Amino acid sequence: MRNVIELQRKIAPELAEIIECRYEVLRHIRYAQPVGRRALAAQLAMSERTLRAQVEFLREAGLVHFSPLGMEVSEAGAALLPDLTEYVKALRGIAVQEEELAKRLGLKRVLILPGDADCDETAKRELGRAAANFLGEFLVDEKIVAVSGGSMMAAVADQMAVKAPGVLVVPARGGLGDRLEYQANSVAAVMAQRVGGSYRQLYVPDSLSEETLAGILAEDDQVKAVVNILQRADIVVHGVGEMTKMAQRRRMKESQFKKLTDSGAVGEALGQYCALDGRVVYVTKSVGLLLHDLSGISLVIAVAGGASKAEAILAVMRAGRQHVLVTDEAAARGMLQKLDELDAG
Repeated sequence: MRNVIELQRKIAPELAEIIECRYEVLRHIRYAQPVGRRALAAQLAMSERTLRAQVEFLREAGLVHFSPLGMEVSEAGAALLPDLTEYVKALRGIAVQEEELAKRLGLKRVLILPGDADCDETAKRELGRAAANFLGEFLVDEKIVAVSGGSMMAAVADQMAVKAPGVLVVPARGGLGDRLEYQANSVAAVMAQRVGGSYRQLYVPDSLSEETLAGILAEDDQVKAVVNILQRADIVVHGVGEMTKMAQRRRMKESQFKKLTDSGAVGEALGQYCALDGRVVYVTKSVGLLLHDLSGISLVIAVAGGASKAEAILAVMRAGRQHVLVTDEAAARGMLQKLDELDAG
């Protein structure tokens, strides 16, 4: 495909812009459908006149159709999108970035999706879809899957399409005082329901005292049972948070926040705060998996995107044993730039 891309750039460079434009229109329709032209133009920051020309082409090609409720992607359009995504990735040189980032981070695989999840909700949903599809390939037999919470993990759970009745899904850690649908318990329940499997819940909030946690583990048989299941997890799927935002969500004391800042913490995953060099500088008190537990897990998938999370993702990747990273091109570009800076400095 690279040879075809290079030939296209030499002979008809204007085609790249047209292809990318129609790709963005098609994928935004899929996630917003049914959607009107005005609403879609606003989402894409595109004039209605320009959009009209693109959707008319897509309609004539049989890739979208109109209804009284708005535009929708046809079966042919939905079938084309995965291949079109790969083509756009090749146009933008994303495949090369995937190989480079995997090598520099010591990962088995990096999947990079076009876009920036910070400013495009469709890009976040695409990340969820890609992670869900990848995870679905491994949901066989009696697998135990541990999942963290967060909006990105909720997107992954919502996009699960395979059926795997033998799978057991459990929250990777106790609850974070956040929106109900973003809590690990909720993510585990939704994912299990989507794949037709079963799930367990872990009702232990963050930031309890060590004495209280010890008491719960000693006396609560349900919690002990889930912890035992976690120790036998085959797959872990987790998100990555920015240090500042996660500290705010946990209502961290100002003195502790200052310690995190002074120690260089920039990212968080599974209740642990990490610095760019991979040091774990703080661990929240809760029940569940920690980053050092990942060394005993067969498959660990991290899912996070957005330019603002580049350093956070990099810190977490260096702190724990990961296998696969699913991210977007904005975050990937930021990570590669930061790695270059660190190597030069």
